Amino acid sequence: MLGQPATAHSLAPNVLYYGDNLPILNEYFPDESVDLIYLDPPFNSNRDYSVIFKDESGRKSDAQQLAFEDTWHWGPHAEATYAYLTNTAKHEGRVPSQVSTIMSALRTGINPSPMLAYLVEMTVRLVELHRVLKPTGSLYLHCDPTASHYLRIVLDTIFGPENFRSEIVWRRTGAHGKVRRFGPIHDTLLFYTRSSTYTWNPVKRPYMRGHVDEYLVRDENGWRTNYYGNVLTGSGLRGGESGQVWRGIDPSAKGRHWAIPGALLEEIDEDLSDLSQHEKLDRLYELGYITLTPGQAWPMYQHYVDPDQGQAVFDIWAFQPYTEGTVFGTKDGIDEDVRWLTPRDRERQHWPTQKPLGLLDRIISASSRPGDLVLDPFCGCGTALVSAHRLGRRWIGIDITYLAIAVMKARLMDSFGLTDIPVVNQPTEVEGARRMVAGGDLESKYQFQWWALNLVGAKPVKGIKKKGADKGVDGIITFTNADGELEVVLVSVKSGGVGRGMIQELKGDMASRGAAIGLFVTLEEPTKPMMEEAALAAFYHSELTGRDYQRIQILSIKDLLENGKKPDLPLFVMPAFEKARRVKSASDEQQKLGLD
Repeated sequence: MLGQPATAHSLAPNVLYYGDNLPILNEYFPDESVDLIYLDPPFNSNRDYSVIFKDESGRKSDAQQLAFEDTWHWGPHAEATYAYLTNTAKHEGRVPSQVSTIMSALRTGINPSPMLAYLVEMTVRLVELHRVLKPTGSLYLHCDPTASHYLRIVLDTIFGPENFRSEIVWRRTGAHGKVRRFGPIHDTLLFYTRSSTYTWNPVKRPYMRGHVDEYLVRDENGWRTNYYGNVLTGSGLRGGESGQVWRGIDPSAKGRHWAIPGALLEEIDEDLSDLSQHEKLDRLYELGYITLTPGQAWPMYQHYVDPDQGQAVFDIWAFQPYTEGTVFGTKDGIDEDVRWLTPRDRERQHWPTQKPLGLLDRIISASSRPGDLVLDPFCGCGTALVSAHRLGRRWIGIDITYLAIAVMKARLMDSFGLTDIPVVNQPTEVEGARRMVAGGDLESKYQFQWWALNLVGAKPVKGIKKKGADKGVDGIITFTNADGELEVVLVSVKSGGVGRGMIQELKGDMASRGAAIGLFVTLEEPTKPMMEEAALAAFYHSELTGRDYQRIQILSIKDLLENGKKPDLPLFVMPAFEKARRVKSASDEQQKLGLD
């Protein structure tokens, strides 16, 4: 199933890969080359997910495109993958023996089924992801209760139970009513590390306002802790250093010993775990957390709190509606930084399983450092990449559809002004494009169509995939005229035989839709009658640019890939996808997360 993994070399960062992530990981990713992996794969929910686009005016339309099918079946491919995982001779040691054992047990327990097909496909990929993860690296698997319990077993087998760190519960929606059971409103993130030595940056959230009011005291310098003097000691005598005099104070004389509560040490940005009790006290004193007042029986622990400080984030991440203003120093509600997306959110890309940027910010901030390489092998609309880029990390995204690649490229361009993002595995010459449709199936035609639309900067407008002939308009490009109104370019993509009648059909579509320009993109070279028919459409004159543009333009894939041609369109072409908001700088986000 897999060949030899990639030999050691440096991975080019900030790159997208098109295709199945399994062979891509094997071919391009050396062992121990990635610092952090976040994956949000299909959940085996038995659903189809579609992207909703906006129409020419910017309003949400009924136009949809199937993004992916979250449906799994047991068949020859699943059987072959299962055989690879369980046949030690076939995988030549690349699959740990315990993985083979657990997969055999799962087959016995749940039989060949959609669930087993899903687990087989996920397991073979998780084995590869473990291989490419650095010893200091972490992996976060985003899933839901459909299969999280099985995935936990698989991850324990691959990473080792000792490298399980957290099961994070994330509230993904405000409500989800179900009959005769509790409404499912959470997802699960399974957090594993490659080893016991891993990158970790504690993420903190501000204290609750009620906690500050009850446990802190306000003075002329702000809010400070209000602990009693003996908080740094414990009852009973000890014979070691914890019972000895420190800076003139003898705890044994009062029947106590030095003992610093762990809760206090968690407030410190340093790890003091390797220090003795006296060394810890010295360091707390140097940092200003302990004050010594002549005549006072005990040293006082004192710490001023501001909104950027607070308690460490726990493993339940759940925004609570209507709690706005209850968090110290902010108008936010509880866990508002990881609030689920609503239809009105500016960052929404209308991708069906899009996660909020704040969720990825927490993960990437906690488990990587600036300059580290973040991998998302099921990239979708690219939220992990946007988060990684704005937090100063390098990134790589993989997805199996050109629709996702196009959405990601548009989002990264709108968010950061990134252009010409490399896409590995996409055709760069005509023969490669021909191989995309060589199978003749509908899926191949749609992949070709999405890819070709991306070449000319158009967005898809067809509805959910339907069986039948390849007819009609496939995409649009919009631009503005001299009055600031939107004009439309209709794009038709053909991967098979072409003729004059298709240009006539495009003319008819332009007339019925009031389009200014038509763009015909073809894999096969256009015929002379087609060029003659296009010439009869004359020109579109732009008052904005003072130029004439051919009303029907024919571009072959060879023109686009090998001859460097591009559509000749007026200036101020609008983005093909809904524009993503510009994001804040890494330094702003680090401060917001309490990591500066």
